[in-house]
Parts: sequence; structure tokens; C-alpha cells
Amino acid sequence: MSEAINIKSETLADEFQRDGAVLIKDVLTTDWVALLEEGLETAQENPDGMSFGVNQPLRIDQFPARNNESLARLMSESPIAEIVGSVLGGPVRFYMDQMFYKPAGMIAPSAWHQDTCYYNVIGSDLVRAWVCADPVPRDLSLEVVRGSHLWNVTYRPPVGQDPGEDPERAEALQAAVSRGERLIGKEAFETWTYFDSLADDSLPVLPDIEAQRDSFDILGWDYEPGDVILFHGNILHSARGGVHLPHPRRSHASLWAGSDVRYLHRRSQAIPDPIGLYDHEPKDGQPLSDFPDVFPLGWAPSSDS
Repeated sequence: MSEAINIKSETLADEFQRDGAVLIKDVLTTDWVALLEEGLETAQENPDGMSFGVNQPLRIDQFPARNNESLARLMSESPIAEIVGSVLGGPVRFYMDQMFYKPAGMIAPSAWHQDTCYYNVIGSDLVRAWVCADPVPRDLSLEVVRGSHLWNVTYRPPVGQDPGEDPERAEALQAAVSRGERLIGKEAFETWTYFDSLADDSLPVLPDIEAQRDSFDILGWDYEPGDVILFHGNILHSARGGVHLPHPRRSHASLWAGSDVRYLHRRSQAIPDPIGLYDHEPKDGQPLSDFPDVFPLGWAPSSDS
């Protein structure tokens, strides 16, 4: 990692803990950005089938590094894991990654949401690292509600089966939950869609942030390739749209877990577990370090290695 990151690591850590997100400028070299672009284009040319239910032309691929040599190298060899670990101040494990490919033209917005509620994990050291192969102006870039990671609330995901829209399907899903069955299993991994989850009506509905933007402290940035945005798994975030962009907005988001992150099976799980985890049948409360073959150590301070 560059000397600049080491010099600023304490300041960045304080900023991250306070705001829940931080932009770190110019930390990936042009070689890493080129590898990112190569990996995203390869993924775009080879759909994983897991974007069903996403409003097109947006593509969202789940776990693209699993079958993509370029993105796998980015995860295992680039400074991204060290950047995350340095800001958290401890070891981090790779959880999963996603691709978000928005073609050139009128860019569609992304809905406000938290990440935590989509996954079977809980903990304060869950961090997303967001990188993009293209320059992104502030009005199309990632934005967050500053400090919302400290609100101590998990909102209902804005996806999944709404019990009011298809009562029979919702009843079947709820029966499966009541029996303790996973709604998303290894056998369904390759055919998963966003509709395979149940909207958990025990969780509060997300505030209408977009309609009340002036009521929230919203933080965003102009982004250049080589920058890294880190944001907390509990923070409310989105990406604006409605602006014409002459080039695509090709981004990659990796999820990293610190030592306090535990497994927690959520009724509203909306993203599959990493496929290798299904063989372990994890129990609530287990640390991810119990499954090193599924969640490899991405970086650790030298004393923890």
C-alpha cells in the first residue's frame, strides 16, 4: 500500500467510524484499474443469470470473482483488502462481491437500502469497498446518509416477495421459514433471483429518503478510477440517476468482514450465502473464521498473520 494511506490511516479510520463512509483518493494504480475493467467487461459478456428481476439495462452479477480470473486477482492481490483492514484496524475476510454495470446513456438510479439486511451476517465490522472503472460525477455516484450506520436499526430490504401481492407464494415462503428451512439453498444457487426472498414485515420500512432529501445529511463524491469508496454494511446508501452519461458506469463492490462479524440466518435473506457455506450448515453466532475455506483471510496486521 502507498505511504500516503499509512500516513492517513488513523484519520481515515476516525472519519469512517464517524460518517460510515469514506472516499480514499488515487490508491489503485492504472494496472489495477485496467484489471478491474477487464474483469467487468468479461463478466458483462458472460451473464451469470443472477440479474433476473433487476430493472434493465442495469446488470447486477453476484459473486463474479468466483468465475472471473481478473476479478479474483483484484480481490486476492490488489491493495483493497489492506485498505479495508487498515481502516478497521484489524484482519478482514473476503465475504463476496458484486458487479453493477450501467450502460452509457441515461443512467438509472439505484434504490436506497442497507446491505446488512440482504445477508446472513451481523456485526459492526462489515465493510463494502466500491471501485469503478469509469469516472463518475457526484450526481451519478454512490451516496450515503451520513452516520446512519449508528442508528441501530435494520430496515426491510426493498426487494423480495411482498405478502400482499402474492399471498399464496408468501404463505409458502413463510411456512418454509417456520420449519427452519433455508429459502435459498445450494441446489438453488445458480437459479437464484431477487424474488426468492420474503419481505420481512417484522422489520421497519425504509424511510422515503429520496422524497425528503433535505431532512437527511447526505454525503457523496465525484469519483475517479483509482479511488476506493468504503462504506459500512449498515449505512443507508444509493446511487443517483436521471443524467445522461457518454460512457458506461462499470463498478465492482466487494464485501469484507472484520473479526466481530457473525453468521445470523435472516428471515429476509435476499442474497444467497457463498455457495461453499451450505456444506457447513452454520449456526447463528458462529464467527466467519470458523469457515476459512469459504471466507479466506484477505489481510491482517503482521502480528495477526
